[in-house]
Amino acid sequence: MKALLFPVVLLAGCAADEDAKQLALGEKLYAQHCAACHGAKLEGQPDWQKKLPNGRFRAPPHDDSGHTWHHPDEVLFGVTKRGLVPPYAPAGYESDMPGFAGKLSDGQIRAVLAYIRSRWSDEVLKLRAEMLKK
Repeated sequence: MKALLFPVVLLAGCAADEDAKQLALGEKLYAQHCAACHGAKLEGQPDWQKKLPNGRFRAPPHDDSGHTWHHPDEVLFGVTKRGLVPPYAPAGYESDMPGFAGKLSDGQIRAVLAYIRSRWSDEVLKLRAEMLKK
């Protein structure tokens, strides 16, 4: 029986290493591609809920104070990859959020989203899990 435990422990360690690598990559990519608008600490732009003179909204925070955590992973992935376009926004909606397809691979986008998710509080993660069950 002990022989079976060793590979499980080894695999668990590998998974933790992969998670750490993904989060480190996500943090680096977030700093390069997202922080200029969404803030180095995921805080978003001031008055993010108020429209700019051009009718667009400022970049929202990705920390607990924003609404990012309200959205399912598939939506966050789609918005990051394609921008804030249908089906993620109404037709004709104008946004400064670019799509990152062609700049970031799907794996890199997932790493950025994993990094953002890693910064949410336990309370928000619990609320999100409950909300997304419905």
